[in-house]
Amino acid sequence: MIYPHDNRSQTRWDRGELQVQLVQAGNPRPIGFCDGTAADEAELHTIAQAEGAETATIQKKLLKTGREIWTIVGTGGGAGGSED
Repeated sequence: MIYPHDNRSQTRWDRGELQVQLVQAGNPRPIGFCDGTAADEAELHTIAQAEGAETATIQKKLLKTGREIWTIVGTGGGAGGSED
């Protein structure tokens, strides 16, 4: 299950209750947390597609504590291209 970033979920991460911190490339603030299951990964891809990303890559970094930080990198779709 994906938990959006808020005070409660941040506290759970700080206490070690959540295994994965979710961040978006180029944004230092976490966007949420999850347990790191295959279902969580599938849900992240679904959310990225719903938000207009053509592809979403998840870069996983293993921490010394055994927990992970997943960086979500989406490409394509969305506004940001130049229009002349």
